[in-house]
Amino acid sequence: MTTILKNWKTAAAAAVFAMMPTLASASNLQADDYVGISFWLISIAMVASTVFFYAEARRIGGKWGVSLLVAALVTLVAAVHYFYMREVWVTTGESPTVYRYIDWLITVPLQMVEFYLILFAVGAATSRIFWHLLVGTLVMLLGGYFGEIGVVDATLGFIVGMLGWVYILYFIFAGEAGQKAAAAGGAVASAFSTMRLIVLVGWSIYPLGYVLGYMTGTVDPASLNGIYNIADFVNKIAFGLMIWAAATSEEA
Repeated sequence: MTTILKNWKTAAAAAVFAMMPTLASASNLQADDYVGISFWLISIAMVASTVFFYAEARRIGGKWGVSLLVAALVTLVAAVHYFYMREVWVTTGESPTVYRYIDWLITVPLQMVEFYLILFAVGAATSRIFWHLLVGTLVMLLGGYFGEIGVVDATLGFIVGMLGWVYILYFIFAGEAGQKAAAAGGAVASAFSTMRLIVLVGWSIYPLGYVLGYMTGTVDPASLNGIYNIADFVNKIAFGLMIWAAATSEEA
């Protein structure tokens, strides 16, 4: 019990320390700024998730321990970036595009690594799976980022990003990763199946926001950031919870 409490305190202290640089933005938050409020809610939810995943990783250990630690890293990195994103939004009203993509460039590859890790836990992973998922992720993110900041045409950036996403979907549904997960069965197959549904359904929010916000201009920055915030909340936290659910199912 003492060890568990120590782990909780360590994770909580790290999260609070990361939050400190942007506490000053609290005075700028207005009661009717619903997008700003969503930034605050999600940043705190990410901190809470980090503490939870970290403590459970230390408690459960074994083959699921590393996967849960990576889930904690995903929410910790997201929390730190959300502290800065909320400051940009609350103090300037501008979209924190750079911070958001820096966050995605770290957290999304980590989430792809999770597919590799849960297969590795049952001896079904190969280095080919790791590299295919990583390359697909980078193509998806860099295409979207360059399109959003105007380095390339918005439509071209969208097409490149979609190609990366479609490749990831193929690899985890019909490709080698999906086949090995199905063969593994049990909690691994269950977690893998739910995680890839998040990638299919949950991640579809991002290209939708890209089209509405950057290609057609039919969505204002506030709505676009609200859409992205909700997507991050669901996709990052729920993704980790699926791994936790699989890990705890093997305890029963």
